[in-house]
Amino acid sequence: MKKSNLIVVLTLLVAGTVKAQIHDPVKWSTSAKKVSDTEYELIATAHIEDGWHLYAQSVPDDGPRPTVFSFEGNSNYLKKGNTKEAEGHTVDDPIFEMRIKYFSEETAFKQRIKLKNDTPFKVNGVVEFMVCNDEMCLPPKEVDLTFEVK
Repeated sequence: MKKSNLIVVLTLLVAGTVKAQIHDPVKWSTSAKKVSDTEYELIATAHIEDGWHLYAQSVPDDGPRPTVFSFEGNSNYLKKGNTKEAEGHTVDDPIFEMRIKYFSEETAFKQRIKLKNDTPFKVNGVVEFMVCNDEMCLPPKEVDLTFEVK
């Protein structure tokens, strides 16, 4: 085999191995549920791979990064209150040595909005979160979210 062909093959093998080791254990989906004529609930659902934990919006200092939602404002709506989360699991975490709330498998976060008009629009947002399993924690990640309000 020529030296240049060998380099190409080795590069492809290394690239394939590196790609196979990238973890992405949380997939997000969004929806918007009509609550009344003037209110909607924006729902961000986290689908979490087995063995992984997504942390709550409030965690003690020196703990993992909390899950944080931010919503891009526009003239079609007003945000009502804070983003609500499910009950989850609260445990004494041996890694962080503190009591921490986390979610596994699937959980939903809900944000109420008040409509300013009846025109369909999109709400853009971002969720920043951190996940861990029994062996490692991944660096915090940001994911763009889009909610269709009809």
